[in-house]
Order: sequence, then structure tokens, then C-alpha cells
Amino acid sequence: MKISYERHAQILVSAFTVLFLVLGVSPRYRQDWLLENAILIPVFLVLTWGWRHRLFSSVSHALIFVFLCLHEIGTHYTYSEFPYDDWFQTLTGHRLNDLLGWQRNHFDRLLHFLYGLLCACPFREILVRGAPVRGFWSYLLPLEVLLSTSAFYEPIEWIAAVVFGGELGDAYVAAQGDPWDAQKDMALAGAGGLLAIVINLMINKRSQRNFAHEWSNSLSVEEP
Repeated sequence: MKISYERHAQILVSAFTVLFLVLGVSPRYRQDWLLENAILIPVFLVLTWGWRHRLFSSVSHALIFVFLCLHEIGTHYTYSEFPYDDWFQTLTGHRLNDLLGWQRNHFDRLLHFLYGLLCACPFREILVRGAPVRGFWSYLLPLEVLLSTSAFYEPIEWIAAVVFGGELGDAYVAAQGDPWDAQKDMALAGAGGLLAIVINLMINKRSQRNFAHEWSNSLSVEEP
């Protein structure tokens, strides 16, 4: 049975609301949970605006839903203390960090990569349907937006660490003593976004009849 655009969005919002309430009952660190979830305010403003103007496809809604659910799981435990190592040891009898030679909790790094992988296509839909952007630029500019939003978030983390300080600041930044944490986070977001854009480009190249013509026109310079 085909689900309407509005019904699909309502189901995802309802499911996320239930998850948000359940995980918000007793997070590991309440103050960090509140600080991490402040980002949901601008996110839902953008999503509501996009939904009203039908900028996002149902696929993009699903991608954003997955990312926000993972974000909520991370905020419940805090990113730097997500117990994937304990769960892996329970299942296999070994610690994943020991097997891979990791010295830190990498859940935050995974989420930065997934931010790029899952959110690049929604950014592209905003530019294609809202700008509109075509051809080559419709693949390059979403990646630029992704990198710029990732870079914009890192100073926010730094300011929060300075303002709140102590354990709350450390938990929010989740640098875990790595002086290059911000650069690595942005690089992973860019890598995930690049992978998503390349996959999107390959699919469109095979499915769109006017792909080559649109690509060529986007690189031509209009005469004055």
C-alpha cells in the first residue's frame, strides 16, 4: 500500500518522538543531554519549512530520521561513553577497541561520517528544488554546504566547552584528548558526504536521460 507524502512524514515524526521521550527519561548525563539536543530546534525548523514546500523526498525524510535516531542514542549515553565495546564483548567475548587497536571511543566519529553520508542528499534536494541548482553544481554545492555546516558546528563545541567547562564541556566536545578532533570530525563528514554524492551521481547518470545535457549546460558560460 502506497503511503502519502504527509502520512510518511507523520509516521517518522511520531516514531522519533517516542524514541526521544524514551531515551530522555534517564540519560547518563542530563545536562549534556539537554545541551546536545539544543541542535534539534533549528533542525526541526528547517524540516518543517522543507516539508511545507515539499523540498525533501520521502527517502530524504527517512535518511534524516535515521541520523536523528542515532544522535538521540548517542546523547542518551553521551558520545564519548557509548558502550559499543561492552556490547561487542558481551556478544563475542572480545573488546572491539582491542581488536582494532583503538585508544578511544569512536562512536562520535561514526556519527560525523554518517552526518555526511545521510544528510548530503537532503542538502542537495534543498538546492535543486529551492535554488534551483543544476548539473555539476547540484553535486558540488551540497558537499560544500555539508562541509561548511560541519565546520560551523566545531566552534560551537569549542565555545560551549569554554563557557560550561569541566565535565560538561568535555562530554559535549567528546574530543577525548585528541588535539585534531575537530579536523578529523570534519574530514569524516566530508568523506561520508562525498560517498553519498558519488552514489547519487551514479544513480542519476544511469536513470536520467538528460543527465549529460544538463551536466554540459551547467558548465557552460552564458554570453552577456
